[in-house]
Parts: sequence; C-alpha cells; structure tokens
Amino acid sequence: MARRPSTATGDRAASRRVGALRALAPFVRPYRRLVAGALAALTLTASVSLILPIAVRRVVDSFNAGGRLLDQYFLAALGIAALLAVGTGLRYYLVTRLGERVVADIRTAVFARVVGMSPGFFERVMTGEIISRITTDTTLILSVIGSSVSIALRNLLILAGGMVLLLLTSAKLTGLVLLIVPAVIVPIVVLGRRLRTLGRENQDWIAQSSGAASEVLLSAQTVQAFTHEDRSRADFARITETAFDSARRRIGTRAMMTVIVIFLVFAGVVGVLWVGARDVRSGAMSVGELVQFVIYAVMVAGSVGALSEIWGELQRAAGATERLSELLAAEDPVQDPPAPRPLPRPARGEVRFENVVFRYPTRADVSALDGVDLQIRAGETVALVGPSGAGKTTVIQLIQRFYDPQAGRVTLDGIDLRDMARADFRQAMALVPQDPAIFAASARDNIRFGRPGATDAEVEAAARAADAHDFLTALPQGYDSWVGERGVMLSGGQKQRIAIARAILRDAPVLLLDEATSALDAESERAVQQAVDRLAEGRTTVVVAHRLATVKKADRIVVFDRGRIVAQGTHDALVAEGGLYARLARLQFAGAAAE
Repeated sequence: MARRPSTATGDRAASRRVGALRALAPFVRPYRRLVAGALAALTLTASVSLILPIAVRRVVDSFNAGGRLLDQYFLAALGIAALLAVGTGLRYYLVTRLGERVVADIRTAVFARVVGMSPGFFERVMTGEIISRITTDTTLILSVIGSSVSIALRNLLILAGGMVLLLLTSAKLTGLVLLIVPAVIVPIVVLGRRLRTLGRENQDWIAQSSGAASEVLLSAQTVQAFTHEDRSRADFARITETAFDSARRRIGTRAMMTVIVIFLVFAGVVGVLWVGARDVRSGAMSVGELVQFVIYAVMVAGSVGALSEIWGELQRAAGATERLSELLAAEDPVQDPPAPRPLPRPARGEVRFENVVFRYPTRADVSALDGVDLQIRAGETVALVGPSGAGKTTVIQLIQRFYDPQAGRVTLDGIDLRDMARADFRQAMALVPQDPAIFAASARDNIRFGRPGATDAEVEAAARAADAHDFLTALPQGYDSWVGERGVMLSGGQKQRIAIARAILRDAPVLLLDEATSALDAESERAVQQAVDRLAEGRTTVVVAHRLATVKKADRIVVFDRGRIVAQGTHDALVAEGGLYARLARLQFAGAAAE
C-alpha cells in the first residue's frame, strides 16, 4: 500500500527560503580560486554584453559617415563578439567543473555519514529514500551550481548594468520601464512561494517512489512466490502517479509565472518602443540611441524573465539541499566518545553484560532484554538458545554496539563499549549472521572482505576450513567467479559458507555466530561445524542457535525466554534439570528421531 513519506510537505514545516542553499557553502569554500575564476569570466561576459549595444548604436548612427569609420565600428563589434564567445566558454568550463566537484564532495560526505549510522537510524529512513537523496537531489544541486547560479548572477549584472545604461540613454523612457517593475515582482513573489512548497513535495514523492521500488526489487523472489507482482505494480504506479501529479502542479505554477512575467515585461517594452519611435520622429533622440535603448530594454526584460525561471530552480534546489542537510546533520543514537579508550592488544575477548535492559526504538514498550547479567569468559564457547524473540540476536547486536542499552552496560575485557571507538573494538570481532551479506563481486573478494590485506593463499585456506573450496573451484572462473547482486548465483548454503570463510579469515578473538549453519544440509553442516569447532579454539565464541544439536558441545548453554536468562549450564545438566531447555531438546531430538 502506498505510504505518504514522513518528510512530505503535509507532515512537516514548509521548506525554508532559498537561503537554505547557504548550507552548500562549506562544500564550495575549498574551491575559492575556481569560484573567483568563474566570477571573473562571468563579469567579463556580462560587461561585454552591455558594451555590444553601444557598438550597434555607433554603427547605426554612422551609416552616413565615411566607409573607413563604418568598417572600424564593424570590426570593433566583431572583436567584442569574439571576446564574448571566449568569456562564455571559459565561464561554462569553470562553473560546470565547480558544480561537478561540489556535488561529488556532497555525495561522498552524505554516503560517508550514512554508512556509519547504527541500525536504529535505518529503522526510521528507507534505504531507497537515502539513495534518492544521494542521486536525484544532488542532480538538482548540480544543475544549480553548474548552471542556474551562474546564469542568475550574469542576469543580475546585466539587469543592474542595463538599468544604468538605460537611464543614461534616455531617462524619460527608463522611467516608463520602471513603472512595469512592481507588476513583474508581485507574481514572482506570490507564485514563488507556491513553487517552493510544490518543489519540496515533489522531491519527497520521488524519494518515496525510489524507496518502494528498492524494497520490492530486493525481495523480488518473495513477491513473485506470493504472486504479488500485480499488487506491487499497482502500488508503485500509484506512488509514481502521485509524484507526477505533484510535478504537474509545480510545472503548471512555474509556467503560469513565466507567462505572466514575460507578457508584462515585453508589453512594457512594446509600449516604451512606441514612445521612443515618436521621439525619433520629433528629433528628440537619434535612431541609434533608440536602437541602443531597445536592445538594453530587451536585455533587461530577458534578464527578468530568466531570473523568474531560475528562481523556481533555486527553490527546488533549496528543498534538495534541506533534504541532504538533514542526512548530514542526522544524529546517530550510537556515538563514539570524545576521548575513546583503546582496547588492549591483544584482546582477550571477555564479554560481560551487567544488569542490561534494552528496548528497540521502534518497540519502546517491550523489553528485548530485561535485567540480563551474563559473563562470557575469554576463550569460552557460549551458546544462546530459546524461543524466537527471546533476545538471543539482541545479545549479538549489543556486543557489537549496534545499539546502546537503556540500563546497565556491556563490557569487553572490562571496558564499557561506550567508552571505546566502535571501529576499534569491532576489529576484535568476526560475525557470521543468519542472512549473510554477499556483495556483487567475485567469490574471492567476498571472502577477502573479512581481511582486505589477505593473500590469495590465505583466502583459499579460509575457504577450505569453511568447506567452501570444492564448490568455489567448480564455478566457471573458480574463486574469481562473479556471484551476482546479493549472491543470487549461489545457494543459501554456499552463501553461508562464504560468510564463515570470511569470519575465519578475519581471525578475530571474538567470534559471533548467529544461526551460522541454519542454511546448510546435514553433510555440509557437519563439515562446517568441525571447522567452527577448530576456529573457536582459543577464542571467545557466542553462538545463537535454534537447532540444539549444533550447540551440544558448547562450554555453556544460556537459555533465554522473554528477554531474561532462565537457565544456563551444559547440555546434559540442562536436560536433567528439566524446564524450557529440556522441553525444546525433547521436541527437537524426538522430531529428528522420527525422521
């Protein structure tokens, strides 16, 4: 079902004025020389444009003069045109280069900011919407920096200089021109506010469209399996149509503003021309002066018309800048301390939970962990078991400090995770999640993700230990075979084994296994379990598992239920004790025996 984006205009304060573009200043400031060069070229072209009508007047008034003087005026006009061409080309090069450079920096800054955000941030913002901001919104800003701002400044200079030269040419006719100005400004101001609102709303719906498409395409197989293609098409079409309607209203408003402004401006020019023609007939001014005045009037009118159009572009870019600024200014709920403590090296890997209470931001009324006290000794293998939603995976996430607990603390080697830099202590951890992330790269690169500096021999050794070597060498290009987006060319078990090889290659003192063998067949599970057992030797290993057969050899099994630890001990002791673990074991092992 189509959802209105939370940032849509109807749900939040209206977009700020064009002044929001000031947020781009930090990205433009490093390129002062480029800006200065562009401004110099812009000033040159505007000045030359203002000189050209004077040359035209000289030519017109010199028709009855000698041929040599007329030739000189024509040559001067040609030289001015050449200078204008060179200046325009230089301005285009410098301004466009500046725009591309600034937008590249903005994209890099936004991505760098977002990629380090904790999972709590992505619970509020859809990935597709972020991608839309990085692409669509930055394209709008590129248009403004690389074109609109330059054109706007040039037209402002022509407008200011043209008005001065109009006054010098004929004060009487200039006074008539100025009478038109208030009539032109009113629609620009009134309709401009409407454009600002519609521009922001249109961008919000475009982002929503990207988010919806990303969500469906990333789950294409599930959508097809449940035959939801038509519903997904209808939902996407509805969102896209809403975005189009918003764009249509924006385009209509801008077109109306353009029509009104251009008509008023040129109607005024025609009226002034009529008065000027009468002055020429009476001898109050020469034909050349009238031609000069008309050219300046057309230039001024064209500048006003161009500025009215550019104003709409600037307002759209202001909305885009606001959206990008929101990402750059977004506060991560999980932050590194100002003066982080270093994790002692080598890390021993002792993990401790001290009366930890945690609730997910989107489920603040339910405790995922409720007063958990747990010590995992260095080198110990601890298995976390219990029903779905009992809090097992939450323990893994808190160990990596993807979230902070509302009460209590989590420590590594006696140091609170909140007192260390996340990039520091995460170096001491290796993770194998239930749904491993496989990147659109080669199998070798996916394994090397665990330790980018690893050699090919080390990558292959890790693959052998994870029981992945045989199927990898059977691929068309072996380890260098492309595995597709999200590993679509691999089976679930193959993806899991690549993830295990990645963790083996990382060689970290703390190993986190979240349903690491859940996607493997019995034979592969046995081989991988042996590899995991070897890998766990001398390391702190935390295993989350539903299949109890995989954790029977753990040093200690911790049983969770509704966010609390209800029992812990060895497999045999827990079975003998009865309770939840014994019931789960009876159900699973009895079912396995029946099979």
